[in-house]
Amino acid sequence: MHPMLTIAVRAARKAGNLIAKHYETPDSVEATQKGTNDFVTNVDRDAEHMIIDVIRKSYPKHTIISEECGELAGEDNDVQWIIDPLDGTTNFVKRLPHFAVSIAVRIKGRTEVAVVYDPMRNELFTASRGQGAQLNGYRLRGTSAKDLDGTILATGFPFKVKQHANSYMNILGKLFGECADFRRTGSAALDLAYVAAGRVDGFFEIGLKPWDFAGGELLVRESGGVVTDFVGGHNHYMSGNVVAGNPRVVKGIINTMREELSEALKR
Repeated sequence: MHPMLTIAVRAARKAGNLIAKHYETPDSVEATQKGTNDFVTNVDRDAEHMIIDVIRKSYPKHTIISEECGELAGEDNDVQWIIDPLDGTTNFVKRLPHFAVSIAVRIKGRTEVAVVYDPMRNELFTASRGQGAQLNGYRLRGTSAKDLDGTILATGFPFKVKQHANSYMNILGKLFGECADFRRTGSAALDLAYVAAGRVDGFFEIGLKPWDFAGGELLVRESGGVVTDFVGGHNHYMSGNVVAGNPRVVKGIINTMREELSEALKR
């Protein structure tokens, strides 16, 4: 196992155990609103500190980019740890048991290792670039769907960027005519892990942050899939507009949504 993956797994499991413990004692959870329809809890922050501590012990000079604390610049800016300590905070607050810890390591702009850990199901998704993706040690392969017919697509509503609501609904309607059904789970990290595991055939979402998808992106790629922006390019780290699945499914999603994209969503 890649040495950085070993540390990422250790950090994810430690944070996941903390999150699961708090889930069983809801009175210990304090939620506050940090933006429109955007919540943070004391558990997000505690899990984040725990992950950073584990990373810093082994790699004190690396840069860390995390959802709650932003960028913690290190002496070595070529190596960046991208962390979401609790992806699916709203689910966690509502006691809907579907959320994950996501950790990715990017070296000179290329993601090398990734972990997405679901503490409620004890499902550990891992990937190292060029070494494939695994779930609890078993190799993952995405689905072999040849087009959108009969597919199940995962998505997330653009609840933080509701100015895109009309475009999103039009895209959803178009895709619904082509695919079998949708899933909307509340955790982009797990949606991407599920694409890698073949549990859903594809995924798309507007306005994600790098910590939402950095880990899941490598899982998809290492299970034989592709990840692009809404026009098939590689600007998704800037735009946050993400499409994922096997190459044929991604092509089908992009072709179907093309006519419904506003100018802002083509970037």
